[in-house]
Amino acid sequence: MGTNNTGIAPVSGAPSSIGGAAAARGAMGNVKWKDVPTRTIAVGGVAFAYRELGPDSGVPVIFLHHLMAVLDDWDPRVIDGIAAQRRVIAFDNRGVGASGGAVPDTIEEMGRDAIAFIRALGFKKVDLLGFSMGGGVAQTVALQGPDLVRRMILAGTGPRGGGGIDEVTKVAVLAYIKAALTWSDARNFLFFPRTPEGKRAARDYFAALNERTQGRDKPISLQARRAQLQAIRHWGLNTPHDLSAIKQPVFVANGDNDLMVDSGHSADMARRLPNARLTIYPDSGHGGVFQHYRAFVPAVLDFLAD
Repeated sequence: MGTNNTGIAPVSGAPSSIGGAAAARGAMGNVKWKDVPTRTIAVGGVAFAYRELGPDSGVPVIFLHHLMAVLDDWDPRVIDGIAAQRRVIAFDNRGVGASGGAVPDTIEEMGRDAIAFIRALGFKKVDLLGFSMGGGVAQTVALQGPDLVRRMILAGTGPRGGGGIDEVTKVAVLAYIKAALTWSDARNFLFFPRTPEGKRAARDYFAALNERTQGRDKPISLQARRAQLQAIRHWGLNTPHDLSAIKQPVFVANGDNDLMVDSGHSADMARRLPNARLTIYPDSGHGGVFQHYRAFVPAVLDFLAD
């Protein structure tokens, strides 16, 4: 079997990875996020890239990532912390990073893709951890495939029809201008407060992201960025979901000053979800769960173990 230009082996059926079965098994156990090989699986004729680590049994936790993110944008302190006790799987949705196809322009379609990916791996029950845009995807998975979801974590996200969510493009553009002027990453401004503590948290976060030096993911394309922004705008302007239909236990978390998705949406979701708990982390923003990972990780593990 040949390889494509991402360095990831294409598939036509079962999961595979560079290095064969031994490397695939190396994705589990004590291997850290920075060393986990990237694998691919065919979903409806499209190759989906993913990484897996942690125990090889139990209900897996599926990670759904944020706007313009690829696999390398997951905070390894969160991934490794949860994988110490739980099976963790993170993937690039259609058209993102090393996955094939084109990015859908609605969150609902992204949710259908996520369900297809989960089922292609053979799982009948999963937990979900969705951050930012991924939290919207998680909500649609729970609504479209309720029997598939056991528990769900929604971090730094908001409900469909939430006020101001359709303005994310403006917020992002301003942050990217600031980043260009300061030769820095826009997430310095989008994820963390510009306080001494926030700046320290940002430095630590980016240092953690750079731990992986081999087998990094393919950067997100311009088409993917545009489609995701369109999907988020549609999400913000669309009719709100009836969140009372989501009966599963949900852990809602955010920082207290989220510039991208107003923190008030977290409280709103927790009120509308019939079985939810809410944590708002102090002196933090959109990336509050990364800034406060020392508190967030054990809270997630406790929630999933209930």
